[in-house]
Amino acid sequence: MSDDSLFREVDEEVRREEVEKLWKRYGNLVMAACVGVVLGVAGIKGWQYWQKQASEKAGAAYTDAMRLARDGKTGEAINAYAAIASGSHGGYALLARLQQAGLAAEQGRREDAVKIYDTIAADTSADGALRDLARVRAAYLLAGQASADDLKSRLAGLDVEGSAWRASAHEIIALAHYRVGNLAEANRLVSELINDPLTPAGLRQRAQLFAAVLKPQLDAKAKAAQ
Repeated sequence: MSDDSLFREVDEEVRREEVEKLWKRYGNLVMAACVGVVLGVAGIKGWQYWQKQASEKAGAAYTDAMRLARDGKTGEAINAYAAIASGSHGGYALLARLQQAGLAAEQGRREDAVKIYDTIAADTSADGALRDLARVRAAYLLAGQASADDLKSRLAGLDVEGSAWRASAHEIIALAHYRVGNLAEANRLVSELINDPLTPAGLRQRAQLFAAVLKPQLDAKAKAAQ
């Protein structure tokens, strides 16, 4: 046997002994780590499957609830939305709560609707856009009774330039001013809506109708002041 072969065999034997020592010392830890990885992957896959199943189930229930509402079965629809809202799927639960509030408003239960909208608006875990939508819908419902200052407080941050809800906020506050006879301020806000190129078409049409209602009243007020 050559010296090279001898050294190679000795080297391999030493490595084998070192591996055996390491395995005896750390084998259990290695096995535990491997099992942990396997269980972790299985857990993630299981969670993803559960999420998919829950989403599909919630989606189907939400579609059924919408069908009930469309068919005029309001009571059944409200119960269906309530069941979804109390479920574990956050996305559909939030949408169901919005629908609950909408149906309550349609039934004339304004306080109930506003309460639901306010709950959504205060939910920091909810999507920001949906929270803002809830704030605006609640403000529309309150435009016939709340003061302009109260509504401005509710809509703070939404009635500024660059906000997607700026036009809606202006319309709501204009309605509040009109209700208490502050025609000049209502007219100012309505004029801004009409002249703002970013005002949505439907809202601009409402502003134009609003302006047509305001004009004779403003003219009469100006004439009386002469």
